[in-house]
Amino acid sequence: MNDDHRPRVLILGGKVTRQRPVAEALSQFFHVDTLDDMDEAMRALRESQYDAVFADVGDFLPLERGLASQQSTLVLNTIGEGVCVVDASGTNVWSNNRMRSFSPEVFEKAKQICVQAMATFTRQVGPDTDPNQPPHKKFSLIADEDRYFELMTSPVIDREGRVLQVVAVVWDATSGRRLQQKIEAIDAAGREVSKLESDAIAKLAPNERLTLLRDKIIAYSKDLLHFDHFAIRVLDKRTNKLELVIAEGLPPEAMDIDLYAQPEGNGISGYVAATGRSYICHDTEKDPRYVLGIEHCMSSLTVPLRLHDKNAGVFNIESDAVGAFNEDDRQFAEIFGRYVALALHILDMMVVERYTTSGQLAQGVAQEVAQPLNDIVTEAQSLMEEYIGDDTMRNRLNQITSYVERVRHCLRDVAAGPKAVLGMESIKNKDEDPLLSGKRILIADDELNIRKTIGDVLSKYGCVCTICKDGHEAISLLEQQDFDLVLSDIKMPHRNGYEIFAAARRRRESMPVVLMTGFGYDPHHSIVRASQEGLSSVMFKPFKVDQLLDEVRKGINPMHSDSDKPL
Repeated sequence: MNDDHRPRVLILGGKVTRQRPVAEALSQFFHVDTLDDMDEAMRALRESQYDAVFADVGDFLPLERGLASQQSTLVLNTIGEGVCVVDASGTNVWSNNRMRSFSPEVFEKAKQICVQAMATFTRQVGPDTDPNQPPHKKFSLIADEDRYFELMTSPVIDREGRVLQVVAVVWDATSGRRLQQKIEAIDAAGREVSKLESDAIAKLAPNERLTLLRDKIIAYSKDLLHFDHFAIRVLDKRTNKLELVIAEGLPPEAMDIDLYAQPEGNGISGYVAATGRSYICHDTEKDPRYVLGIEHCMSSLTVPLRLHDKNAGVFNIESDAVGAFNEDDRQFAEIFGRYVALALHILDMMVVERYTTSGQLAQGVAQEVAQPLNDIVTEAQSLMEEYIGDDTMRNRLNQITSYVERVRHCLRDVAAGPKAVLGMESIKNKDEDPLLSGKRILIADDELNIRKTIGDVLSKYGCVCTICKDGHEAISLLEQQDFDLVLSDIKMPHRNGYEIFAAARRRRESMPVVLMTGFGYDPHHSIVRASQEGLSSVMFKPFKVDQLLDEVRKGINPMHSDSDKPL
């Protein structure tokens, strides 16, 4: 038999093995190593593989115990946690390499906690306590300039139920604790972002609410998440288009790209919107899905805006460094994105509620006052018969009936909702306004009644009005000629309010634009987007003639205020 392939045997020299030719007998069949020293034998067993060990009975038990102790120490020194054994006086009886690598402050605090735990365990355990299943207690400590450690302590119990020592397993929990703290901070920030139902916020105009939401999102994205370049796009379910709502740190050409919720051909944002799955692009130069973003963009993170398990849009973040985003960033962005989706949803609900409630309220008031108004007219007509010949009193009664008719007209206007312009009767026989005379106004609204009414009002004050019925026609006119002011509805066929605003700015950067919307309804979030870029103002239908005139005056002449109105 070849020596290299024979089984290996270790013989620890002792009285019996030395008196008998054991090695000589075994060497005929095995590869034999003979050692006389216990330490050398244990070292050989650690470093080499043997098939059998021969030793005197008296030597075998210490050898076995020594090997077990060596293996235990090896295991305890290999694990990533610190381990220490502490007695009642707080003395460290034993510790592994990892425990000794901690700072003196951590080691000292761990020993103090062990003494504290020993007092607790002494009260808990007794003769009936199973030493193989001792109780345990978890502790936390802070040391080394805001580093966090966790300890799991267990008692060493003798047969009489006495606590002799405490064993502690210690690990550095700083990373996990900081991660949890950041998640809690993001959660708190998200709740603040979506806190839009309060009475104070409910009193704000819709554009003010949108601006407040935009400012909160930008602030928390930068200060808490450290995202400096990002875009939020909301999914338009009618068109499947991802409408840009908020953009920070992105160039205009990146914001002008049309993206749809499609898994292919619409960039990473389109893929995330279509699939609902977050996407980390570690290197934009190697990812075929990436489309134009910030200059020199090298990596990106895109997460869905989840709302009740449905995708409401995407939150896209970009960086000029390769591999700038990890799984923690993804988790942070997803948590924050849910709150952004919730906040946008709450705003939409407030808009719908305001629109519905206002219409219902106006109709209810009209119904409630109809009979009292009829009674007033009937009473006035009866009195007029009694005052035949008294022209002064009859004129006063006629005024009362005309006032009643004006009240009825106003109620009908309000109940009609956003298609109405209130206070038309006040513009009869008005002279031209020097501030408005000759000003070229482009009016865009898909409702014939409102665009014609606005045109009639402004024309009476000397404006030269051009009226168009949809966004496509408005943009075509802007490409052909200049205007002193654009007055556009937000929601129209073919183009939305923001697209008209952008077309006006392309024509002339200083061209003022006033957007109109029915009780704040803004499906494409044009108000938020245009407000970031210099939108003059927003009007919410139904509005009064005086408000229309004042907004147009302020748009044409920003120095104009209510006190500057011509009498």
